[in-house]
Amino acid sequence: MVLAFLDFVVQLSWASVWFWLLGLIGLVWARRHLQLNRADSEPILSPADAAGADDALPKLTVLVAAKDEEANIGRCLRGLLAQEYPNLEVIASNDRSEDRTGEIIDEVAGRDPRLKAVHVTHLPEGWAGKNHAMHQGMQRAGGDYLCFTDADCRFHAPELLAAAVRFARRENVDFLSVLPDLEADTFWERVVQPPAGAIMVFWFPPEKVNNPNSPRAYANGAFMLMSRPAYDTLGGHEQVKTALNEDMHFARRAKELGLRLRVLRGTGMYSVRMYAGLRQIWNGWSRIFYCCFGTLPRLLVSVIFLSVFSVLPTLSLLAAPFLGPLGPGIAIAAGLTCVIQQTVLWRFYALSRTPPAWALTWVLGAGLCLAITLNAMTRHFGVKTRWRGTTYQGGT
Repeated sequence: MVLAFLDFVVQLSWASVWFWLLGLIGLVWARRHLQLNRADSEPILSPADAAGADDALPKLTVLVAAKDEEANIGRCLRGLLAQEYPNLEVIASNDRSEDRTGEIIDEVAGRDPRLKAVHVTHLPEGWAGKNHAMHQGMQRAGGDYLCFTDADCRFHAPELLAAAVRFARRENVDFLSVLPDLEADTFWERVVQPPAGAIMVFWFPPEKVNNPNSPRAYANGAFMLMSRPAYDTLGGHEQVKTALNEDMHFARRAKELGLRLRVLRGTGMYSVRMYAGLRQIWNGWSRIFYCCFGTLPRLLVSVIFLSVFSVLPTLSLLAAPFLGPLGPGIAIAAGLTCVIQQTVLWRFYALSRTPPAWALTWVLGAGLCLAITLNAMTRHFGVKTRWRGTTYQGGT
């Protein structure tokens, strides 16, 4: 009987810790509402930012690198050439493509003299493919402002480029990154993309990224606009030639050198479908997590963040019926935490332009992101990264 009593006391103490941990998790989630309020108050790039006299706009060069992008490159280039920007030059670098990417670039260039085609036939040792292709394109760039984008971007608002340049000049921004809307056409995209994006926000909160006094830096390679002097100060693509996440390297270097970095949402102005299918999602986010978080401790913190704050409340709720007399207390704490979690997530999903009801799949997406993060950690132990047909050591 004494042993049974002691066993009950031990269970009760563990249940108490479990209960109060769930309460703490609920408070952390409730605090996220304040962060969402701040995110709502951040400026959003809009077509209205394009208003002004056309002759005030400097020459702009948009550079895009494409490797085996025959499904996307034509649409991307047509969207760029449809921009209402009076002094525009577009340079498309065909990076060793084995499909019709090069032919499509040449066809579009033949119809519009504003487009210059660059064909890259080899990758020098020590370069990542995209960085080398952009570097080659820069040899022909004549713009006072430079915009780097991706072949899989869809440009919806013809005012995007003018709005971005005018905003950067008005706010004295040296380096402007405009965030895309993320397209999610399949089940797994809608399950995984929001939790993956939430992890990025956890490490790179906009209020810190946009604060010049904070070292926290972030940029999205889908749209990076910078003045020519800023690009030269950063050292160009030679400075980041080995990086698979040149956007993050550029952003960190910009803050280190005292350049003014700004990241804005561009709601409805352009979009990108990052990955189609679970395999692409797994490989793509493994690369991003490894490259962006950089260190093993940061990846470990991400594992803890996902395990404790995202997965534990739901697992606790499911486990409560099997905990005997301790179950009701755990069920109440877990249930309240899950409700608070969902009130935040419905707002977050709406903000990221994903149907809010998909927040109900959060725990599944977070569980997959946990597995992806663990996979990213293997890069620190010599596992190689294969990206766009080229194999790289690690992936930094």
